[in-house]
Amino acid sequence: MSSDKKEEKKDFLDVNPVPNLVVRSETPSKLSVYPTSRLAPRFEPIDQVEFLKESDKMLGAVVHGKLQVIVDQINFLKAQAKKILEEARMNMDLHRASCSFEKRVGHTYHLYEKQDGTTYFSLLSPEDWKGSPPHPFLGSYKLESDLSWTVLEDLEAEH
Repeated sequence: MSSDKKEEKKDFLDVNPVPNLVVRSETPSKLSVYPTSRLAPRFEPIDQVEFLKESDKMLGAVVHGKLQVIVDQINFLKAQAKKILEEARMNMDLHRASCSFEKRVGHTYHLYEKQDGTTYFSLLSPEDWKGSPPHPFLGSYKLESDLSWTVLEDLEAEH
């Protein structure tokens, strides 16, 4: 490259220290985003109102989608919290049932209800009573290692 071309290119590539100052060069068409020649294709400015409507519509859809994901997550967490509270209530009620023996982790116990509404655990299942237990049978439960109770029907469904 000749030294004139190097200087011209150097001037052209120098950073402009003053913002918004237009730098004139010999080859503006290479840098301009707008047509600089009468032979260039016709350039139509964008319709600002139409662009704003379209961008607002798109942003609204994006925001709605993101908020819907959050709503779905909140509903899922709400259902999970409700389930946890129901399980906690059941576990508390089962621990308050009377019992005349020491409950051991991993064993299954059978819950019955007396006529006065009190509940009690028994080691005997309805089958052990030959189908006619002394009180209404409420269910069979297994005591887990975390001292929670699992309904025996739930355990059978898992296997």
